[in-house]
Amino acid sequence: VQLQASGGGLVQAGGSLRLSCAASGSTFSFNRMGWYRQVPGRQRELVAIISRGGFTNYRDAVKGRFTISRDSAKNTVSLQMNSLKPEDSAVYYCNGYYDMDYWGKGTLVTVSS
Repeated sequence: VQLQASGGGLVQAGGSLRLSCAASGSTFSFNRMGWYRQVPGRQRELVAIISRGGFTNYRDAVKGRFTISRDSAKNTVSLQMNSLKPEDSAVYYCNGYYDMDYWGKGTLVTVSS
């Protein structure tokens, strides 16, 4: 199973980006999918997750600015990021869980001040 993330890039503070992630090679629908991010020298942290039923959870720092969505039938997950801040800069990783964690390679988001 492979997860391929896309949509990262450079944006000014206050701008928006949309990350997308698609799974290939799977015969199942992930129980949950989500986005994590990591800054060099720091641990990977949860940004947002969504269950197969559509229940969502966000880290406090992104609540009201980011929105996660998924298409369970297609095993895709997206993250709409609005009102971006420089502290949102990180490598963003797509995650899917079904008996184990599956990770994409990450996509870089850079927010300039």
